[in-house]
Amino acid sequence: MAHHMTAREAAPARERSSLSALSPSSRRSQIGHFVRHYLEMCMPMCVGFAVGDLLYFWAAGLLGYPEPFRQLPELSLLVITFTMTAPMAAWMLFRGMPRRATIEMSAAMPVLAIMLLGVGWLTIVPKGDLALLEHGLMMPIMLIPMFFRLDLYTGRIGHTAPTAHGNRR
Repeated sequence: MAHHMTAREAAPARERSSLSALSPSSRRSQIGHFVRHYLEMCMPMCVGFAVGDLLYFWAAGLLGYPEPFRQLPELSLLVITFTMTAPMAAWMLFRGMPRRATIEMSAAMPVLAIMLLGVGWLTIVPKGDLALLEHGLMMPIMLIPMFFRLDLYTGRIGHTAPTAHGNRR
């Protein structure tokens, strides 16, 4: 005898991720969309990192700090956070990403910097290593807000286009 699911039994099935219910080609497309978004945000961060570090090391050297990551760890974290976050946020807005998603993604970077400062101040990690840790952790940390907005970053929902006034939601 066939068992018919009650509405209560069917609810978990409806709540399952739509990604698991997709055809393999659709799933590949969404994964590709997610990876493309991730790489598109990493590229401006890398440019900001390269240009920002060159300028920072040049200016710090002129002011008598030949090793600013070691000599000025707190300032170094601030500079790195800005030079990697600002280009990424600008690119996201240019590409038409919603402001809220851009703010959430951008907030991940200072949160990381604050956490690193904490482990540095508690002497869990040497302060001179904080800047290099931030460089290495910033891009993986972006995955956290991306996973919270899978619908957006996988392309299941589109991002808004600019309005006549140039504003985005």
